[in-house]
Amino acid sequence: MTDTADSPYSELRAELDTLTTEAFRSELSEIDRLPTLEIAKLMNGEDATVPAAVAAQLPRIAAAIDGTAERMARGGRLIYAGAGTAGRMGVLDASECPPTFNTDPVEVMGLIAGGPSAMIKAVEGAEDSKELAAADLDALSVGAEDTVVGISASGRTPYAVGAVEHARSRGALTIGLSCNAHSVLAAAAEHGIEVVVGPELLTGSTRLKAGTAQKLVLNMLSTLTMIRLGKTYGNLMVDVRASNEKLRARSRRIVALATGASDAEIEAALAATDGEVKNAILTLLGQVDGPTAARLLAEKHGHLREALHSAKG
Repeated sequence: MTDTADSPYSELRAELDTLTTEAFRSELSEIDRLPTLEIAKLMNGEDATVPAAVAAQLPRIAAAIDGTAERMARGGRLIYAGAGTAGRMGVLDASECPPTFNTDPVEVMGLIAGGPSAMIKAVEGAEDSKELAAADLDALSVGAEDTVVGISASGRTPYAVGAVEHARSRGALTIGLSCNAHSVLAAAAEHGIEVVVGPELLTGSTRLKAGTAQKLVLNMLSTLTMIRLGKTYGNLMVDVRASNEKLRARSRRIVALATGASDAEIEAALAATDGEVKNAILTLLGQVDGPTAARLLAEKHGHLREALHSAKG
């Protein structure tokens, strides 16, 4: 059965028909009849186009990162908001920041329409509510020092658009990440990032190329923001939280790579700094004790290079 002109879905269907992420590719209409290897090659070829689509948005991404870092340096938070796959991407990226950069869980957060249970099971209708997004942000008391990133492949999802609109009304910096040009989401945000990846291998399945594009951009947003905040020393994760055996071994390797110190020197430095990798590096390279390293890093807001410069005086 097709929708008639007065169907409650006719307007939405017409809107979806305009989105490249929803476009039907007739040349793939018999893909299910191809050998598995041929389908895999097709899908791999589609995935290979995503980095170029991200590259086209790099100036916008960089500007959004600089704005985010500036606010986070003043104590603000980075908050992702989305529904379905887009929301899950935000939650995933946020959840990886504490072990990687030793951030507090409230510094980078992911909101998904329908709440935590929506991570594993769809919550019907949650993505259609701007009001739900506003309520979720109000529960966090979003304000002027925060950055809110609305994520939506279509660029029209009410939850993501509502989050950006509400956050902007509260003075927060807003970023709209979508995979369609001229999207409502990008228009609503101060920083609109539109990674146009084109039609999906499976019509409308935006967990594919669009999801990959979102993951790549969110990787950049969080990682480059943390670099700007001094969470790294070169390409070393000097703020890593050693919460398991693998990370404890990695922390020692990071100190070794940064300093060239012996195992005994590394163990002594970590013991003197309560296991803090960044502090241990400073004691070794700056030839200061643990308390002095902590003080210098506090004075330089966690930037190891600046603290090291002060230590060498």
